Amino acid sequence: MLRYSAALRLLVGGICLWSALFALCATASASGQIEMKFAPGSIPEAVYDTAHDPCGQDDMPDINARAFRAADGSVVLFALYDMNRAFRGKDFAHLALDCHVVLASGSDPDAAHYDDRRFLTATWTADGRHVAALIHHEYHAELHGRCSVKSGLGCWYNTILAYQSKNGGADFTVSRPLVVAAAPFRQHVEQGRHRGFFNPSNIFSDGKYEYFFAATTGWTGQPYGACLFRSATPLDSASWRAFDGHGFTVHYDDPYAPGFVAPKACAPISPFVFPVGAVVRDHKSGVWIAVFQSTSDAGAFPVEGFYYAESKDLIHWGEPHLLLAGKTLYSNLCKVGPSIISYPSLLDPEATDRNFDDVGSSPFLYYVRMNVSDCATGERWIMRQRLSITPAGDQLP
Repeated sequence: MLRYSAALRLLVGGICLWSALFALCATASASGQIEMKFAPGSIPEAVYDTAHDPCGQDDMPDINARAFRAADGSVVLFALYDMNRAFRGKDFAHLALDCHVVLASGSDPDAAHYDDRRFLTATWTADGRHVAALIHHEYHAELHGRCSVKSGLGCWYNTILAYQSKNGGADFTVSRPLVVAAAPFRQHVEQGRHRGFFNPSNIFSDGKYEYFFAATTGWTGQPYGACLFRSATPLDSASWRAFDGHGFTVHYDDPYAPGFVAPKACAPISPFVFPVGAVVRDHKSGVWIAVFQSTSDAGAFPVEGFYYAESKDLIHWGEPHLLLAGKTLYSNLCKVGPSIISYPSLLDPEATDRNFDDVGSSPFLYYVRMNVSDCATGERWIMRQRLSITPAGDQLP
């Protein structure tokens, strides 16, 4: 998951150019209804440190934190690398890493098998036992002698896959159909740049449908950006449809399957020029809140860091607001200093839904802090810090 962030920075050079090309800088007309900032007196606290990993060296935090309540009321949280393990505990304050691998990655050289590097990046459950999952799948052709260029970035082909668990997230197995979102061509096509759909957000619900955002680097006829997907039955992987600018009609097939039919384009949604970290709904106002990270530009993102935006309908979003300034994985790691931040998410231990897609007035910002040395990341921590959400214009005490 690391190189996607760097890849976007290298590809676009800055989000103003990318936004102008695809008309993504325009903000919605709805005015802000809430204000979100760090709670008075709150300080960052470490939830997990890779230096104290009880299981193995492959457990570095590398996705946005996702959680659900199991059938017995306990909390299950995912946030690690491609040998997917879960944190489990009676509540967020008592989470501990379970060394059992719930979904492994096979480094399979055959791209059609979708088993190279699999990251469990989103979950949804209605009962705490049957769990739908979205997988960010990376195929790295350069590692298998199947790439025509020498750049690792240019050999990278990414797909969103569907898995499911029938035992509360203890193990995950493949869903059918497997592919939820894919480029309309196979991995050898257009090598020289990273291609496909990446980094699904959490799955969140309006009470009738479930949704997630996924970012795409685009291709001919498909602009860059973050597209919104919808389903009424997430455990049925065939039910996901992406928004085309008018309705949720875009269905993706497996480009390696017989009879493959290329889809039409999904419509990227402003202001998300990079992957969406998480989307939650505020109890009091009913407003949707999205958190994401961004590089800086001369327009909507004056400094690099974490931002949030608001929406009433998930399609039209207000202007982004800075939440936490800091260097991220979008920076040049040779110039960022001793540490960076990445992978923001919003989680409220007091959420009313078992998928933690709603928040009250004091949720936590979860994110990853990484040490940087010799132009590379090193030790990592899952961090959290208490936030305060108030109606716009209200003053905190």
